[in-house]
Amino acid sequence: MTNTVPGVPKWANLAAHATLLATLPSGLWRIAMGLGIPVGFTAQGLVEFGIPGWGTAYVFGLSILAEALAFLTLGLVRPWGEVWPRWIPGLRGRPVPPLAAIVPAAAGAIILTALGVQGLFGWAEAGSSMSPGSWETSPVYGVVMAACYAPLLLWGPLLAAVTVHYARRRHSSERAQHPLEPLGGRA
Repeated sequence: MTNTVPGVPKWANLAAHATLLATLPSGLWRIAMGLGIPVGFTAQGLVEFGIPGWGTAYVFGLSILAEALAFLTLGLVRPWGEVWPRWIPGLRGRPVPPLAAIVPAAAGAIILTALGVQGLFGWAEAGSSMSPGSWETSPVYGVVMAACYAPLLLWGPLLAAVTVHYARRRHSSERAQHPLEPLGGRA
C-alpha cells in the first residue's frame, strides 16, 4: 500500500484495496465449485451447471474477471491511474484524462451496487430454478455460500467512494494548475 499518489487519504487507499478482498471469497467459492469440490451442489447440480466442462471454464473465467476488475480500482489511488504506464504503447507517460477513469468507474459502481441490491432481495429465490436434488439439504452450505457472496455487497459502494475521491482530487489539481488563471485567483 506504499505506492499511492500524494494526496490520497488512507481511507481511500484502504477502500481501493478492500475491493480486491470483497471479490475474493465468492471467487474462491466458484473456483472450488468448478473443481468439483462440494460447496452445496450435488453431483446432479454440478452437471446442471456444466461441471466438469464448459461450466468449469465459466466459473474460473468469472472469478478471474471479477478480481481483474476489482484490481482496476487501485488505479484510482496509484500513479498508473494518472499517467499511462510505460508498457502501453502510444500512451506511455501521457496523463490519463480524468474522465477516462471516472466514467467507467462510476458506471461500474452504479451497476455493481444495483446488482448487489438485486441479489440481496432475490437471495431467497436464488435456487428456485434448479431441479430438485441439485442442492444439498444441509443449511451449512447455504450459510457458507452467503458468507462468501455477502462481501460483494461492498464492492459497488467502495468503488463509488474511491471514484468520488479520485474525481475531486483530479479536478481540484487541474484547477490549481490551470496555466491561464491569473495569480491570486480569478480577477
